[in-house]
Amino acid sequence: MPRVKRGTLHLKKRKKLLKAVKGYKWGRKKTIKLARPAMLKAGAYAYRDRRAKKRSFRSLWQIQISAACKELGLSYSKFINKLKVANVEVDRKILSQIARENPTIFAKIVKKVNVS
Repeated sequence: MPRVKRGTLHLKKRKKLLKAVKGYKWGRKKTIKLARPAMLKAGAYAYRDRRAKKRSFRSLWQIQISAACKELGLSYSKFINKLKVANVEVDRKILSQIARENPTIFAKIVKKVNVS
């Protein structure tokens, strides 16, 4: 069986790795031995934090809605419960945006929910 040399593929793989870690600090940007685990860790952190981002934004929206509700004399949990009872299907992202940008409209929503 003939011998197969893979020098070009090896170089291609290394160049691809070094291109991916461009901009990293210290030896991780130029040393293959340090670059490979740095790239793997970066990928793992990116995957994890794409999910954590969703959690942190939802928490931020809840805080903003809660602050807007407290100004109107209502707690966050009671407000959300009354929204569900009144079948108002507006998500927290939109509610927090309304609370920030249009407090008068948010007050009308709270008043409508309180009456129901």
